[in-house]
Amino acid sequence: MCVCGAMPSESLRWETLQALKNSPKGKVTFDPFWLERGEHILAGCKDTLTLSPNTGVVLERLSSVPLQKSSSFLGSRSGDSSPVLSEVSISSTGSIPDIGARPATLSVSSSLKNEREQAVSDEAKDESPEADVSGVSSPSSLPALSLLSPKAMETAGRIIKVQEEHREEAKLALRLRQEMQEKLVAAVASAESEQLKRFEELMELKQRQEYQSMKDMMERETKESMGRQEKLKEEQRHRTKIMNLRLREAEQQRLREAELERQRQAEGRERLRNLNSIQEEILQLNQLLEPSTQTKTDLPPASLISYSTRGNQLCSQVSEVVRKTAEGEFPSVEDMTVAERALHKMRALIRLMQEEVAKAQEKKKKEQEQEEERRKQAELQAKQEGEKKAAQLAKEKAQRKGLQNSAEDSTLKWYKDLQEAAAHCAQSFDQLNSAKDAQTKKLKLELQKAATIPVSQIASNSGSQLREIFDKIDKLLSGRAAVSGGKSVSTSQHPQGLEFVSYKLAEKFVKQGEEEVASHYEAAFPIAVVASGVWELHPQVGDLILAHLHKKCPYAIPHYPPMKDGTPVEEYQRILGYRVDDSGVEGQDSFLKRMSGMIRLYAAILQTKWPYSSKQGPVPHGLNHGWRWLAQMLNMEPLADVTATLLFDFLEVCGNALMMQYRGQFWKLILLLKEEYFPRIEAVTSSGQMGSVIRLRQFLETSLQSRQISPPKGQLSSMFWRS
Repeated sequence: MCVCGAMPSESLRWETLQALKNSPKGKVTFDPFWLERGEHILAGCKDTLTLSPNTGVVLERLSSVPLQKSSSFLGSRSGDSSPVLSEVSISSTGSIPDIGARPATLSVSSSLKNEREQAVSDEAKDESPEADVSGVSSPSSLPALSLLSPKAMETAGRIIKVQEEHREEAKLALRLRQEMQEKLVAAVASAESEQLKRFEELMELKQRQEYQSMKDMMERETKESMGRQEKLKEEQRHRTKIMNLRLREAEQQRLREAELERQRQAEGRERLRNLNSIQEEILQLNQLLEPSTQTKTDLPPASLISYSTRGNQLCSQVSEVVRKTAEGEFPSVEDMTVAERALHKMRALIRLMQEEVAKAQEKKKKEQEQEEERRKQAELQAKQEGEKKAAQLAKEKAQRKGLQNSAEDSTLKWYKDLQEAAAHCAQSFDQLNSAKDAQTKKLKLELQKAATIPVSQIASNSGSQLREIFDKIDKLLSGRAAVSGGKSVSTSQHPQGLEFVSYKLAEKFVKQGEEEVASHYEAAFPIAVVASGVWELHPQVGDLILAHLHKKCPYAIPHYPPMKDGTPVEEYQRILGYRVDDSGVEGQDSFLKRMSGMIRLYAAILQTKWPYSSKQGPVPHGLNHGWRWLAQMLNMEPLADVTATLLFDFLEVCGNALMMQYRGQFWKLILLLKEEYFPRIEAVTSSGQMGSVIRLRQFLETSLQSRQISPPKGQLSSMFWRS
């Protein structure tokens, strides 16, 4: 590629070319297509002739060609221009614009295909510009060098330049393609890696889900298993608890049966002892009915024989019951009922005979006294009639002016007689009450317990319980042995025992009304039925009950005690029924509550009869006393708060019984109370005491409107006595 060995003529040729190049003629251009472009024919002559910068590339290639080739190229310039042009155009890689003659353009176009194939084959080689230039300037690729016109040189330079540009563009495209391929491969690899990563994450997630589901399933199964175990344990505990309860119930049942059996044995032995006592007593009473013992009585022999026959029949009934128990069995409750009824009938028979004897003696005595009284009556009759008329006129005059302020004389006399009898009874056992020795004190305490404890046990639980309580009280009052606190006690152990027991028993009955009935109105009837039975068999207890009742509640007479001169206020309040102690006088509400309890007990006694009574008559203190009490209450001036309260309590308990017995007369009395007496109650009642007045008004209005009064609450039915 060195040009040092070039000939001097060739060097001159180049100088000549350089001179021609720089001359104005060398700058002349000719364009055969000037007419088509609309140019002047001499347009190229007017321009300065210059070589194109692209010819520099050709000249640089030609500078490395040997001299002999250059001379041959210059020698054949005119005749071999086309081969040189085609040879130079082989190294071009792009299309050449039409700037030379038409044949040159055709030769360049025909060589483009071979040039592209050579460019593709050169991409695999080292593509440096120096190698390409050496390849072009090699003797094999350029066999001859001919100097072309400037236009051809420019075209060839452009072809070479375009070829290099195309080669650079191919390299750039190849590099871009490689980069694109690398990016594509990297993108594909990244996508595959990302997809693999997502797949691995998906698999890991799936594994975690499967693991979690298996874990959840195992936990659920574990929980279910534990739940089943807990359920089984709970069922086992429940079965164990039920089994223990059944065992406990069985044990309790066995203990109850054993206790019941023990109680049956104890009750059987107690009934047997009672039966023996009844037999002994009824045989003793039967001896009193024998005619041989009644020789001094004034009864006719026929009456004595009938009493003796009836007594023998009752003894036979008891002996029949005793004969049943001789075989080793305890008497039943029915056997005891038969024996007790026989004893009650025997006592009633004795009392009836004694009453008949007393009546016969009284009749005889009265016949003697009548003879003396007949003489005195004739003298006093005129005087008494005058006094009676004067008293009647005075009483009518007082009634015309207003109602009474105190009870009637007969009522006050009855009240005083009862109080004197109670005081006499209290004095009769003063020796027992004030005893100093321990044995007598102990006997007194046992008698008091035997009298009061059964009354405290009265309740509406069952009829058999009330009957047992009544029997205990009856035994004590009859002088027989009664069991109290596990000990046997009898009034016959002390001469004053019967009076002491009667007094304490009556006091306890009234106290139950004052406390128990005042708190629970339904308790009035169980207490009243036992009190009525005791009253019927032992009338002295009934009188003492009335005496205690009148003393604690004077409104049960009814009586409004006046205040006498010199009487302390506290003492007068005690007379009116108030409780007075160191703390002062009790409140009005507490006072009215106690009065209501006692009035309700009294109203229940008036209509209640002991169902096992041997007498067929009315109750010992019957409804006629209730009618008298109600009539006398309406004849007396009302007291604020007290009269309305007691009238309501009395009518609510006893109103139904009075209505059934007195019918039309009762409703007349209720109408009188509503229309005439009730305004008097309202007149003396203050605004703060209207509660009892409102209750009484509503009761009266409801009763008169329906012409009916409901039975009281707590009244004992026939079914109760079967329990």
